[in-house]
Amino acid sequence: MVPIIKQPIAAAVLVAATMVPTTASAAPTANCALGVGSVTAGGDHTAQVVVATKPPTARAKETTAKDVYAPGQIRVSASMNVLDDGFGGVNVFGYVIGGSTLYASGYHATNGVHDGAPLAPIGGGWGSFVSLEEADYQGPTQTHITRRNTYALRNDGTLFRWTLVNGAWRYRASAPGFAAVKTMALVSKSATYDTFVATTRGGALYTIHVPTSTPMKPVVKRVRSSTWQGFETLLAQKCGVYGTFLVGIDHDTNSAYAYAVGRFNGASTVIQGLGKIPGTFPDALYFRWKDPGAPLTGE
Repeated sequence: MVPIIKQPIAAAVLVAATMVPTTASAAPTANCALGVGSVTAGGDHTAQVVVATKPPTARAKETTAKDVYAPGQIRVSASMNVLDDGFGGVNVFGYVIGGSTLYASGYHATNGVHDGAPLAPIGGGWGSFVSLEEADYQGPTQTHITRRNTYALRNDGTLFRWTLVNGAWRYRASAPGFAAVKTMALVSKSATYDTFVATTRGGALYTIHVPTSTPMKPVVKRVRSSTWQGFETLLAQKCGVYGTFLVGIDHDTNSAYAYAVGRFNGASTVIQGLGKIPGTFPDALYFRWKDPGAPLTGE
């Protein structure tokens, strides 16, 4: 079933500011940072900064906002945009799936307490979708986001894309062939394409290059043939000019591992294992905290 989009929503924020600091270097081993977010069993939002040292380091986990959702309500989350409000609080916006409903999730929070209603329903028909992500492109010389796409993977292996125009979901496109994908993370955004890194249930690591043109024709490249099957979640952050700081979370063992990745280039891609991230990762749902429009240039 193709999702029903009932209600257009406005873009939340287009000004760059972030709660999660990062540094940049051309070397894939640069000490970059990634904001790991989670939805707890009780419905809280948390944030933890993981730094790409070797071995990796992690700052203390903090509660961004309590009781954002009902316990167990949300099963899929896109990356969440976060902006400092300049007065000790943060503004948060993103997309989530609860049951068979797609929601816009947005709130303002101070000291872990949010105000307002965090969920606004967009449409139904999302019960079979297992992955959701937003690609908001802002060019290096531009002052605002010029392209906003959302991607969703259905459990039959069909990858969907929508273009957001004045807050409304338009121009749905799709491509089959991704039934083996276990988890995926956005690693590149440009004026003409988006690229994901994905693991398969058989353990392979691939990139999925999706031109913004229509019809939608993804290009898949194998990066590694085995050993990646343990991760149920991948999170990726720009590191250096073309590098990526990649975090894989294994929900079976509540553990996470960090990798410094050079520019994605098929089997020639350089991947350096940084080691196990300290602490445990017990939450069922993880996502990346992001600065709206911040670049991803991994491919």
